[in-house]
Amino acid sequence: MNKFLKRFSMFDLVVISLTAALGVGIKPIIVPLVHIITGPLYIPGGAAAGGFYMLWIVLGLGMTRKIGTGTLIGLVQALLVMITGVYGTHGAISMITYTVPGLLADMTAKLLKDKLMSPAGFFTLGLLANVSGTFLSSLMFFRLPMIPMLLSLSAASLSGGLGGLIAFRITKAINKQGDADEK
Repeated sequence: MNKFLKRFSMFDLVVISLTAALGVGIKPIIVPLVHIITGPLYIPGGAAAGGFYMLWIVLGLGMTRKIGTGTLIGLVQALLVMITGVYGTHGAISMITYTVPGLLADMTAKLLKDKLMSPAGFFTLGLLANVSGTFLSSLMFFRLPMIPMLLSLSAASLSGGLGGLIAFRITKAINKQGDADEK
């Protein structure tokens, strides 16, 4: 584990910590608002809102450009949720439902290689992170029937992909600002 963490600079660890905290912090604000629309359709609010808090995993990956960032963000989020008891806590199972989306984003980023830093790459990362989180939550907690499960996964796909695109725009703006500061 120590060798794994040594790959990350102090800046990377700060980015991981901040994006994890922001991802957890935004959830209790966004989910109830989205639930007003998704509730009558039997779609968990997190499926449609997930893109707005999964974007932090993708943003962290985009800023550090290091495989393992997504997993660390998910792990920190799970620990924050379990320790603080904030919105969406499901006890120790949170370790799975929060970490797997980051792990999947990391594995996908490794496969994308050069294509990672593109709108399509970020869209894919956001989509897969949100779909995996939604699927795990739906399977473990909600036990949705087939049609609501498919509706949830469809909403999660769109929301996650859009969250990935937002993360791309933020990453691009931060990189552009950094380039301007160096001049």
